[in-house]
Amino acid sequence: MKKSILNKYALPFIQWYALMIFMTIVIDYFLHRFQLVLNGSYLGFAGTFLILLSFLYSLKKRKILKSGSPKKLLNLHEYLSWLGSLMLLVHAGIHFNAILPWLAILMLLITVASGLVGKFLLKKSNENLKQKRQLLIAGGMDKEEADKKLFMDAVTVDLMKKWRVAHLPITLLLLIFSLIHIVTTVIFS
Repeated sequence: MKKSILNKYALPFIQWYALMIFMTIVIDYFLHRFQLVLNGSYLGFAGTFLILLSFLYSLKKRKILKSGSPKKLLNLHEYLSWLGSLMLLVHAGIHFNAILPWLAILMLLITVASGLVGKFLLKKSNENLKQKRQLLIAGGMDKEEADKKLFMDAVTVDLMKKWRVAHLPITLLLLIFSLIHIVTTVIFS
């Protein structure tokens, strides 16, 4: 039985995002319940470290890092970023006393959403192109002819890979707001 696009791509995106928000609320609740709120502040360090560690994938992608499998580093990037984001959300808590941390958290939420959209959008477009190519070849068309027929689809997939054009500036804004937050915290603490 073939899964619908909603079940195959949109639902996992929503589940990962909702799970991050839900886990933030649960962890924050237990920190408050057991008077461990100050421990939440340490999660800011750990979350930042995990997100920075997740950039090993970016270093590999730009050929700065020579070792490591790109696929494994991408998976590591996705999971470390998600876990680091969870920790940063718990660290932020629900405090309305400063706008800068909230801007950083807003950018964090947008960055995670854009990363998840890219992950599932790119996956869908690659799978769709492969399926079409296989169907054409199975129908008797040779590989070269199938590639010509799917030229526009291949161009579309290449364009889908460009979602990083939006993801990178969003990530840069997150970095800027986070750095300003960290510097002002150090200065004014």
